[in-house]
Amino acid sequence: MTCHVRPLVQDDEAHWCRLWTDYLAFYDSTVSDAVYATTFKRLLGDDPKDFNGLIAEVDGRPSGLAHYLFHRHGWKIENVCYLQDLYADPDVRGTGVGRALIEAVYEAADLEGAPSVYWLTQDFNTEARKLYDRIGTLSPFIKYGRPA
Repeated sequence: MTCHVRPLVQDDEAHWCRLWTDYLAFYDSTVSDAVYATTFKRLLGDDPKDFNGLIAEVDGRPSGLAHYLFHRHGWKIENVCYLQDLYADPDVRGTGVGRALIEAVYEAADLEGAPSVYWLTQDFNTEARKLYDRIGTLSPFIKYGRPA
């Protein structure tokens, strides 16, 4: 089995849509068709404020994705990198796809001069956290949000 991570391209839309739908379902979430269209367009755009997208192919089959962006930070001069979405198909989990995607984001951050990369996950995401504990540092922060 070979895993290749590459930037998202226009021809990936159907594969990306399937992967992102599965990712959202994992978190019991859905979004409108307008959000799908806008997000995909932004992932392919050239606005530095927008997200970047990666696809992981396993033996040539799109099997994972990552979305990340660079943004300013009040305590740093350089930008930081936020890894918002990370997903691997269930049949390739544990094979290095998630690690390859995270390492590709680390590489993109290095190229951008952003030494800090961070992400969030839910506490019950135990399988993914096994990987995160190996290649990241757990923060003591607790996330709060504005009530809906």
